[in-house]
Amino acid sequence: MKITREIKTAILVITSIVVCLWGYSFLKGKNLFDSNRNFYVVYDNVEGLSPSAPITINGLVVGKINSIEIQKNTGKLLVEMQIKNDFAISKSSIASIYEPGFIGGKQIAIIPNFKDTSIAQSGDYLQGDVKQGLTAKLEDKLAPIQERLDKVLANADVMLTSVNNVLDPATQANLKSTVAELNKTLTHFSAASANVDKLLADNKGKLDHTITNIDKVSTNFAKMSDTLAKANLGKTIKNLETTLANVDKIMLDLQAGKGTMGKLLKDEAMYKNLAGASKQLELLLGDMKLNPKRYVHFSLFGKKAAPYVAPEEEKANSEDKK
Repeated sequence: MKITREIKTAILVITSIVVCLWGYSFLKGKNLFDSNRNFYVVYDNVEGLSPSAPITINGLVVGKINSIEIQKNTGKLLVEMQIKNDFAISKSSIASIYEPGFIGGKQIAIIPNFKDTSIAQSGDYLQGDVKQGLTAKLEDKLAPIQERLDKVLANADVMLTSVNNVLDPATQANLKSTVAELNKTLTHFSAASANVDKLLADNKGKLDHTITNIDKVSTNFAKMSDTLAKANLGKTIKNLETTLANVDKIMLDLQAGKGTMGKLLKDEAMYKNLAGASKQLELLLGDMKLNPKRYVHFSLFGKKAAPYVAPEEEKANSEDKK
């Protein structure tokens, strides 16, 4: 049986159409001869996700993005995912868009819920989520730094403006004068330092002798300190405390009028008696000097002694008493 030209042409056209459809589907990431499952997720924003982007579970690629379409009624984005049949996905699993690095594009990570035993079938919708990418995180970290840097630059600008306002010609002249005076001061200080060095060099022997004497004094002081440390200062201080306590007791007894000294200090009658006796003794001694014959009488011929005549002071005291 011969195949006519028309049949050959029809077969060629049909084959060409099939090949074109397969090639177009392949370029779009679809495989007409594959029986993988398709799932759908609705996002408000896909963050730059593109078709044919990989889909991963715990970092393992298990599928790819077939298509991304905009829903006309809501404006949301419908993402079609193609997953291999070998991976069972629960209905409560989450399809999260994430950024694996700075260079690579966005991907979708399936976060399965192993506690859910209900398995999603091809054509089901999964929950969507968008994780913040590394670039966004870096921008969030850099935003406060940028604000602080802006404030620092603004403060620096204000400070420079203030410095420019302060450094007017008069201030600049004053600064130059101050620097010149400071230079003179440093020159004088250098000269004074040279004089001090010369003075030290000229009196080096005296300084050495003085330092030697100071060393000797320090050594003697150390020896004296050792001697004091070895001495029984505790016993000496204790004896001194005992002595002071006794003196304090004697003073208290004197204040209380105890003993002879206390009575002399506190007993006025005894004081007056002693004062009177002292006065009488003084008069007696005076009278003995003036009239010794009155108290010592010696006569070979038996002459009588002259009668006693009281001194004027004694008479006056007797009259005062009367």
